[in-house]
Amino acid sequence: MFQKGRIRTAFVLGAAVTAVAVGLIAPSIASGASKPNTITIAEGANATPNYILPFYPGSQCTVANTSQFQQLMFQPLYFYGLGSSAAVQPKLSTANAPVYSNGNKTVTVTMKGWKFADGQTVDAESVMFFLNMYDAVPSGFCTYTPGLGLPDDVASATGTGNTVVIHLKKAVSPGWFTANELAVITPMANSWDVTSSTAKSDCASGKYGAKATIAACIKVQKYLNALGAKTSTFTSGFWQSGVSGAYTLTKFDDLGNATFKGNSKYSGPQKAQVPYVKLVAFTSTTAEQNQLEAGNIDLGYVDPSVLTSGAPKPGLAGANWGPLKSKFNLVSGIPFSDNYMNLNFGTNPGVAFLKQLYVRQALQSSINQLSIVKNAFKNYGFPTDSAVPVNTPSSEVGKITNPYPFNLATAEKDFTSNGWTNQSGQLVCTSPGTAAGECGAGIASGADMTLAVEYYSGVPTLTEEMNDIIADWTSLGIKVTQGTGTFGAVAGGCPAAYGGTTYDICNWGGGWLYAPDYYPSGEPLYLTGAGSNSGLYSNATMDSLIKASISSNVPLTPYAKFTASNLPDLWDPVATGTTEVSKSLKSSIGFWSTLETLTPEYFHF
Repeated sequence: MFQKGRIRTAFVLGAAVTAVAVGLIAPSIASGASKPNTITIAEGANATPNYILPFYPGSQCTVANTSQFQQLMFQPLYFYGLGSSAAVQPKLSTANAPVYSNGNKTVTVTMKGWKFADGQTVDAESVMFFLNMYDAVPSGFCTYTPGLGLPDDVASATGTGNTVVIHLKKAVSPGWFTANELAVITPMANSWDVTSSTAKSDCASGKYGAKATIAACIKVQKYLNALGAKTSTFTSGFWQSGVSGAYTLTKFDDLGNATFKGNSKYSGPQKAQVPYVKLVAFTSTTAEQNQLEAGNIDLGYVDPSVLTSGAPKPGLAGANWGPLKSKFNLVSGIPFSDNYMNLNFGTNPGVAFLKQLYVRQALQSSINQLSIVKNAFKNYGFPTDSAVPVNTPSSEVGKITNPYPFNLATAEKDFTSNGWTNQSGQLVCTSPGTAAGECGAGIASGADMTLAVEYYSGVPTLTEEMNDIIADWTSLGIKVTQGTGTFGAVAGGCPAAYGGTTYDICNWGGGWLYAPDYYPSGEPLYLTGAGSNSGLYSNATMDSLIKASISSNVPLTPYAKFTASNLPDLWDPVATGTTEVSKSLKSSIGFWSTLETLTPEYFHF
């Protein structure tokens, strides 16, 4: 069902990514958790929320922080996804549908007049607060793409009463701009417009683009960013004053255990039906499975390794795990995501190798996705062929065929045809240079093909997947040095864009979930200099294809095909989830969220 994280990492809980066998990190769970006044939900093992400000940097851009924590409290401008639908949800959005005019260069947004928990109206100034901060510190937000969309394409913006008017420098595709630019905005309460516990500011009320506004917002963002990472402040009146969603946070500890209470002042269509929601932190799937067996969790996850039979097809659940089948239903579904191993094109030791397309082709051709899905995932997954999710509407993208299916002979030829010789099980560059048939720029004579790989540790399914991949790479003569770490360490510390320079390839276990960039045009990921371009990939053709797909309503097919062929990342299977739901828990929207959004206000006993 819900995913652990993403850089805005798509991490399907209980599928390919579950947890390390360490133990429960909740201090305790009372028996009989399925009481009428509390819904108890397991968090992803080793993937807990740790950041509360809904203006989040790339390093904090995870599902654990956004879709499954912040969004319970802070309602976005446009809410996408509910249950199995990935579409915009007008009733759950704090604004009415945007109106485009002036040849799609002017956008008018009218707020509905919802209320924050402190009684302030969610109005135009609440939106301008976000826009002004974005203009002042664009690199501080996860999906920022230099020169594209918000804020760089904004000529001017004004907010009066309940109306925001944005004038753009050039025409945009309305569907893209709404889904990937406006939808990232979370209106923020002016009670947060401060630079210290006592000093008020005018970031929210300042004129867009003015030097004074930019200076004020830089100071506000610096203060809020630091405070937003201090878990001890999460339940404070400061943060809870800005709640506009269905829940307020009443308890939170450093382990990530959280308790929410239904927000009586929530203006949305569905108030909490059960008063409390408890999110429970774990460090292992084993501990979580024990708590499921004991009946102390209403909604949790199991690793596919415990299941005795596989999924009949992607998105459908097979037979449940024996110890749970009498009390729980097993649920699966297809997330709106891709999955990949991030390639580090920065200053890492193997960057000269990875910049050679033939090397990336060889690595991709030696990933046996079908075998991994069958044996490691037990069919709770499917192969990834491009950056565009398989459940993207056919009106937006055509069929994509994997240009590099598993074939070790082909992978071997990629090396031997480009200046490499296998010497006693180690590939060595014997024809240095940049001409055809030579190793390529920056690769010296006698260089060993050595790659450093890091992945999220302790996840049974992911560990099996990585063992299989590394074994095939080793069989080709590639020397692989391995490192492992927690989800946070790998997702936030390994990529080049976040300072990682040691590792060449990172696998945090789930690639990318398209939320809040709900149109999968890829600009946050692969456009040169983009905010979530974690591997520092840069390619002029990719830039051109992305820009074409968002300036007008053109299909994503050329872009998708190029992501398949040029390999900005290495594609590996998407996991479809093995979620356990107590048979006593009911929902009017089902228990699978294709965007991995946690909306327990729709759950009841």
